[in-house]
Amino acid sequence: MSAVQAEELALFPLQTVLFPGGLLPLRIFEQRYMEMAKACLRDGTAFGVCLIREGREAGEPALPEPMGCTARIVQWDMPQLGLLQVVARGEQRFRIRARRVRADGLALASAELLGAETDAPLDAADICARVLKRIVDAAPAGLIEPPPRYDSCAWVSARLAELLPLSTTAKQRLLEMDEARARIEILRRLISSSGQ
Repeated sequence: MSAVQAEELALFPLQTVLFPGGLLPLRIFEQRYMEMAKACLRDGTAFGVCLIREGREAGEPALPEPMGCTARIVQWDMPQLGLLQVVARGEQRFRIRARRVRADGLALASAELLGAETDAPLDAADICARVLKRIVDAAPAGLIEPPPRYDSCAWVSARLAELLPLSTTAKQRLLEMDEARARIEILRRLISSSGQ
């Protein structure tokens, strides 16, 4: 897995874990994040989504987990003044090397972008692919970005990690894994033990 040093990345700590290729709807109302979103839209840049380790989403800057996923805004709307609704797409995992907080409360990180995880082919008859297909088929449109890739360990394991009712701690550990085949094996055991 290769890594390159990134430019400074604005952080958006949340009580959720975003994976590469995932879609994340957000309602943005805090001024620091409104300014961040405006800058990302204006400059075509990404921001970093990290699971909150300590603190809350609103108010004082939260302490994030050291690994997260970059996100790029792919849809936006402002239904009322002071409220921005966006959908962001997860792009690339990153590791925080250093973090600082601006006067307005926005956290910035010097982040190391991580190379793509090692993928592997997946049989469409695999239990993980079948369970994910059932979830997607039963869900409203927009849950995942088409086209589905049920033959990819990386894609299937990332979507399952996002959609299954796992703790955020478990999701974070799955995000931190570099091998999609190892992640799919963990999910396969979880699904099998739940009687799916």
